[in-house]
Amino acid sequence: MAYKIPISVLVVVYTPALEVLLLERADRPGFWQSVTGSQDSGETLEQTAVREIREETGIDARQFRLIDWDRRNEYEIYLRWRHRYEPGVTRNTEHVFGLELPQPLPVVLAPAEHLRYAWLPWRAAADKVFSWSNAEAIRELPQRVAVARHEPPQSTI
Repeated sequence: MAYKIPISVLVVVYTPALEVLLLERADRPGFWQSVTGSQDSGETLEQTAVREIREETGIDARQFRLIDWDRRNEYEIYLRWRHRYEPGVTRNTEHVFGLELPQPLPVVLAPAEHLRYAWLPWRAAADKVFSWSNAEAIRELPQRVAVARHEPPQSTI
């Protein structure tokens, strides 16, 4: 088994009405999150985000507005997941992206990764996720959307 790279993406998928897509982890029922995943060797962060969105939801992010929020979070990797990384690796750097969809879309889950999905108003979504970094990113959403609406689109794809 190849070890995971301790660099990941967190993608807040949302609509103009600030509905946020959440996924319930299959390996931790009750743990809800946005799209997340580790970078594969040779990938850019954008490529990682596009791949993870497709794998976890079936949505092709290239058809919509994917934006690098230029936000980095560093955190300690939970003990239960450290075996996925090289021995001695204890910290991960997470890069945050946002993906705006025109409305809530149906999602095709990867059954090995997620049990259910839900579209929730942003405040409810921020309260439901288990990760502090995910909650902070969702709480920033109204401000980020307001700024984006006054500027030309800055899609990174």
